[in-house]
Amino acid sequence: MGSPLNVLFITADQWRGDCLSALGHPAVRTPNLDALAADGVLFRRHYANAAPCGPSRASLHTGMYLQNHRSGTNGTPLDARHTNWAKEAVARGYDPVLFGYTDTSQDPRGLDADDPWLKSYEGPLPGIRPVCLMTGAPTPWTDWLKANGFEVPADIRFAYGNREPGPDYEDGAPNPKPLKYPAEFDDTAFIVGKTIDYIKSANGPFVAHLSILRPHPPFVAPEPYNSMYDPAKVPKFKRLATPKDEAHQHPWLAYQLSRKVYRATDNEKRLRRLKAVYYGLISRVDAEIGRLIRFIKESGRWDSTLIIFTSDHGEQMGDHWLIGKCGYFDGSYHIPLIIRDPRPQADSERGAVISSFTENVDIMPTMLEAIGAEIPVQCDGASLMPFLEGAGPKKWRTEAHWEFDFRDPADSSVERSLGLTMHQCTMNIIRGERYKYVHFTNLPPLFFDLKTDPDEFVNLARAASHVPKVLEYAQKLLSWRMNHDEQTLTHITLSDSGPITRRSPRY
Repeated sequence: MGSPLNVLFITADQWRGDCLSALGHPAVRTPNLDALAADGVLFRRHYANAAPCGPSRASLHTGMYLQNHRSGTNGTPLDARHTNWAKEAVARGYDPVLFGYTDTSQDPRGLDADDPWLKSYEGPLPGIRPVCLMTGAPTPWTDWLKANGFEVPADIRFAYGNREPGPDYEDGAPNPKPLKYPAEFDDTAFIVGKTIDYIKSANGPFVAHLSILRPHPPFVAPEPYNSMYDPAKVPKFKRLATPKDEAHQHPWLAYQLSRKVYRATDNEKRLRRLKAVYYGLISRVDAEIGRLIRFIKESGRWDSTLIIFTSDHGEQMGDHWLIGKCGYFDGSYHIPLIIRDPRPQADSERGAVISSFTENVDIMPTMLEAIGAEIPVQCDGASLMPFLEGAGPKKWRTEAHWEFDFRDPADSSVERSLGLTMHQCTMNIIRGERYKYVHFTNLPPLFFDLKTDPDEFVNLARAASHVPKVLEYAQKLLSWRMNHDEQTLTHITLSDSGPITRRSPRY
C-alpha cells in the first residue's frame, strides 16, 4: 500500500441516496461532493443495511448484517465480543478519533450498575477516542455558542432547532424560518471546525471519523440555506392520494401510518417546507465538507488522505405518507457513497460511477484494507478497493439486502396490533435490478416489479403471474441469510496437529 494513509471517514445522518446533483437530482445542489466524486468514485446503488441510526451504524462500524450483530433498535446493546474498524485500527498502530457520535448502545454485561452509558443509546464505538462527542445534548457546541455571546435554550437539546418566534412558511411567511444562529456558528460548522483543528495538530497518519448530524431533524437551517429551495417548487411526493390508500398495501404499513411520529402531515405547505429545508441542510453540509476539503488540500494532505462519505440511512420525506426512516421502501435505505482514494493506483477510475450494488457492511473492509489491516472473518461485506483500482472484483453481489427490526422491548403495542410476538417483529428485504422482495417473519410478503412500478405501489406477491418470481426471490433471500450466518469460528477445525484455519470469500 506504500506510505501509511490518513483516513477521513465522514457520515451524514438521514441523507437520501438520490440527493446529489452529481446524480441529476432536479433540485438539490451539492457542488463540493460532486467535485469529490469527480476526483474519486461515486457508488450510485449504495444501501444501508438497517434503520434507524443505532442498528445501521452497528452494521457500518462492524461490517456485519443485523442478523449477526443483533443490535436491532436504538438502545439494543451491541455485543462487546464483536470487533470494529476502530479496534482494528488501534491494533495497526492508529489512534482512531471521533467528532460527533456513533450511537453505539453499550453492552451492559461489562459495565458497572451505575455507569451513565446504561442510560443512553448514544454511547461511543468501543476502540474510538472521542475528541468531540456530540449527542442529543450537544454540550460542546452549546458551550461554544455561549462563549461566542449567543443565548442557548435552558434545555440544550433544543438548540438544534432554535428559531425566533413568529410565523413559518405554512403560516404565510415568505420563507421557512431560519435557525437562530448564523451558518458559521451552526452545529455543522462547529463539528467540522473541531475536525480541522485536530488534523492541524496531527503529527502522523490519522484515522478520523466525522459524524455530522444533518440533514437529520429538526428540519431547521441557518440563513441563507433556509430559503435556498422554494417549498412551492420542490419535487412532488411519491404517494397515493391518501394515507388510507397507502395503508391497503400491507398490515405493517397500515400500522406505521397510524403512528403520529411516522405519519407525514396532511398540511401540504408544511410538508413542502420540511422538504425544502431538508434540501437546504444537505447543501449546508456540502458547504462545510467543501471547507474541510480545502483545508486538507492547503495543508498538503490531499495526496495522502482516503476520504469516504456516506450516511447511516435515508429519509421518507413524505413518500408513501411517511416521515423519517423505517420499513422496506428504498427512500429509507438508498444512501450516497463517495470514496476518494489518493493513491496512483486509483487514478484510472477518477470520476467513475459504479452501478454494482454496494452496502454499508463494505465500508469497514475497505477502510481496513486501506490501512493495511487484516479484515476480520466477522465481516459480512467486502472491500471496495477493486472498484477504486479499476479491475473490479471477480465476483460481487447482484442485489442489496437490508433488515428492519420493529420490535420495542419497552412497549408491546405493535405486537398487539399485528398479532405478533416481539421476536416476530422483523422484516428482511432483497432488492435487485428489477425485482424487490420483502419477507416478514409472520406477516404476508411483498413483491415489486421496479421496472413497471419504480415507486413501489403495487404488491405482486399474490399475483398468479408472478408466483415463480416470488418463489425465486424468497429462495434468494434464504440463501443469502444462510451464506451470511455468523461465521467467526466456522473456518477453524481442531485436529491432531492443532487448529487448522482456512478462510473463504463470501461470494
